[in-house]
Amino acid sequence: MGTFKSIEEAREHFTKDRFASMSGMVLDELGEDYALCSVILNENHQNAYGGIMGGAIFTLADLAFAALSNNIHQPTVAQQVSINYLGAPKGSKMIARAYIKKDGKRTCTINVDVTDDTGRDIAQFVGSGFKL
Repeated sequence: MGTFKSIEEAREHFTKDRFASMSGMVLDELGEDYALCSVILNENHQNAYGGIMGGAIFTLADLAFAALSNNIHQPTVAQQVSINYLGAPKGSKMIARAYIKKDGKRTCTINVDVTDDTGRDIAQFVGSGFKL
């Protein structure tokens, strides 16, 4: 599977990402070359205008990035990340799908696509991980 022996071990590890956990974000799937995380949206994720806060979108993408990068090599930390917000979620759930773009000796590059449960594109996240 990777550095985690099972999805259960990975889920247990990432419950220590308290902000993501307290926000309702979960690791749904983890493979050698992908990770899938999701969150059921509620009023706690809203900004002052009633939309979903950019930080909630970023945190979900960051959790998927962390799960995959640490399944490649543990520990890996974010070295540089960027996010492009593409649209507001219209559904009741957001999904982040992380996949490896490049796995190098000391760094990795991971792309994360964030959508909602209607299939709407929400954000595109690109992260560079540094392998400690």
